[in-house]
Amino acid sequence: MTRIKISPPSSASPVAADVSENADAKTHIVEGGHGHAFEVQKGTSFRIVDLHGQQIVDMMAWVLPYPSSLQHLSMSYTRYALNGSAPPAIGDCLVTNKQEPIFKLTADMCHTHDMTFMACNPAFYAEKGLEGHRSCAENIAEAMKPWGMASYLEATAVDPFNVFQNTPDMTLKDLGCSRPGDFVEFEVLKDAVVAVSSCPYDVNGFGGGVATEVAVVTGLKTKGA
Repeated sequence: MTRIKISPPSSASPVAADVSENADAKTHIVEGGHGHAFEVQKGTSFRIVDLHGQQIVDMMAWVLPYPSSLQHLSMSYTRYALNGSAPPAIGDCLVTNKQEPIFKLTADMCHTHDMTFMACNPAFYAEKGLEGHRSCAENIAEAMKPWGMASYLEATAVDPFNVFQNTPDMTLKDLGCSRPGDFVEFEVLKDAVVAVSSCPYDVNGFGGGVATEVAVVTGLKTKGA
C-alpha cells in the first residue's frame, strides 16, 4: 500500500509561525522508520509534529542522569494517575515509575494517542515473517546509544507513549488519524532524555502504509512563562 506524501507545513503555516517566535527553538527532522533522541530541560517545552499525516510516533523518556536515575516515563503509572487508558487531556501529566510528573500536555491537535501497546521489536516482525524489518525498539536503542543504551531489550523494558496512534478507538477512527501538521506539545517538568521513533510498522495499511518523516522541535518557551 502506498500513500501520497503531502508537503510539510510551510514557514507561513500556523505550526511553523509560532515556533519562529522562539529564538532558542531547534527543529530536527526524523526520517520515516527511524529514531532520534534528545535532551530536554525543565521549564522548556518540546513538540512532536506529524509532517505528512497518519504517522505514529513511539516516545520514551528517562530522567537524567541516564541510566543512574532509574526513573523513566511509565505508561502503567500514567494510566493509574489518569484513572484509565484514555489519552491525556490538555493539562494532564505523564508520570514516571516513581509516580512523579515528567511532562505536562500543553497542546494537542490530534487528541488521539495510545498508552497500552508495546514498541514493535525484532521478535514481533519475525513472528510475521518479516525478519530484518526496522522496529521502534531498535530505533530507540540506536538513538540512545550515545547515552549508553546497548541493546533494544533496554528499550522494550519501557512501554512507549504512542503519539497519534488510535488503538483504543480503532473502530471509530482510522488507525493513523493525524493530519499533516498535527502536533503535540509538552512542558518539561524534569530534566530528561527523550527518544522517539517514526514507527516503521507498515503492514495492512497501518500508519498509512508507509513510514514518513516527523519533526521534533525543542527549546520552546513554556506557555505563560
